[in-house]
Amino acid sequence: MKLTPGKRKGLEAVSDSRGVIGAAAMDQRGSLMSAIAKDKGIDKKAVTKQMMSEFKEAVVRVLTPHASAILLDPEYGLSAAKQRAKNAGLLLAYENSGYDNTRPGRLPDLLEHYSVPRLLADGADCIKILLYYTPFDPPEINDVKHAWVERIGGECTGRGCPFLPGICGYEEGADEKGIEFAKRSPRS
Repeated sequence: MKLTPGKRKGLEAVSDSRGVIGAAAMDQRGSLMSAIAKDKGIDKKAVTKQMMSEFKEAVVRVLTPHASAILLDPEYGLSAAKQRAKNAGLLLAYENSGYDNTRPGRLPDLLEHYSVPRLLADGADCIKILLYYTPFDPPEINDVKHAWVERIGGECTGRGCPFLPGICGYEEGADEKGIEFAKRSPRS
């Protein structure tokens, strides 16, 4: 595979000297709000943007000297991105928070006020998305997901930047975070 100069530059920015991406992830949103609310003994709705940003800034200051990159979201992480160590590249998430997604098929969606050019302008070296995927979903659901990935890939290709999809397997109605799910054999 031949890499364009832009893709090479982006991948080198998020990799160590051996070409390994050792990124720390701090793009959590809904789950982080819940954790902060629980710790402070407040309602999740009382967690402010400032609280989220301050937490992410602290994590970035502590972890990025030891990581090749940091994965952040543009909603709460842009101030933190400015505080990363010089050795750490920046991956920015482009999808809406997906961990709380309960729609059938877990159809993804993008952040409304962002695009690849805007994420790059905010300092991204690479664009990341999270996609819940199972080959056992109905074909019409997976067709939407395939087109979604193609669309984002095209945006990234047009801007010459790396596109890093994160695929998260799931099974409709199952608790993928539970130990019983982890013990089961995959469907064939």
